[in-house]
Amino acid sequence: MKKIIFLLLCVCFSISNSSAQSNRFSFEKFIGKDGAALNYRLLSPDYNTTRKFPLIVFLHGSGERGSDNKSQLKWGVLNLATDEALSLHPAFVIAPQCPKNEQWANYKENKKTREFNMDSVPSRTMTVLIDLINHFVKTHAIDRNRIYITGLSMGGYGTYDAIERYPNLFAAAVPVCGAGDSSNAESIAHISMWIFHGAEDPAVNSLYSLDMLNALVKAGAHPGFTQYPEVGHFSWLEAYSDKQMMNWLFRQHL
Repeated sequence: MKKIIFLLLCVCFSISNSSAQSNRFSFEKFIGKDGAALNYRLLSPDYNTTRKFPLIVFLHGSGERGSDNKSQLKWGVLNLATDEALSLHPAFVIAPQCPKNEQWANYKENKKTREFNMDSVPSRTMTVLIDLINHFVKTHAIDRNRIYITGLSMGGYGTYDAIERYPNLFAAAVPVCGAGDSSNAESIAHISMWIFHGAEDPAVNSLYSLDMLNALVKAGAHPGFTQYPEVGHFSWLEAYSDKQMMNWLFRQHL
């Protein structure tokens, strides 16, 4: 009985902490140049205008698409809103929500051959997201040399898509269980990167990450790479809990 009560208390404490962290993200909405709307949540540091802060863009996975402006906080990004994170690494964090049936990335993929080709035109959602980032940089105390992007699963695809289309915008990227067009590796070799994947991922073949790793190294880059053994698609649980990765991320500059 005591063990059951203890476990229930732990669950309640975890839920309470999660709720407190999500409440630190304000509800926001942005209208792009073409009139398209993008819901997003915003985490702001305790700041004044005498300082400038990093900006982190977090891209969720396919299961969190919609219009509730809540689901995108389900995985990973709340780790940036803990008391410890806010104290050690104060930053602005934008967590947009991709509309239902849309994608961050625009690409053609053959899963059997692992052929992956980025389309010449970005997705509508990516276009609005870049508009949002550029607008935000102009209106907030952002260090333009410290704009970071990360995402999981569909958001991992989106992370690669964003840095390949806009290689001069981001100082660092952390794609988690994603895939990108490795033929563009040379154009993003200058961007600091740490790639994460589960070795037994049934949803996104981990070889996609290895393909990108090999292409980046061949192009002269020195990316971080972590592949978790005996881990499937949920590699983001470990990735966003990695304090070494977080410390590394906030050291990166253009």
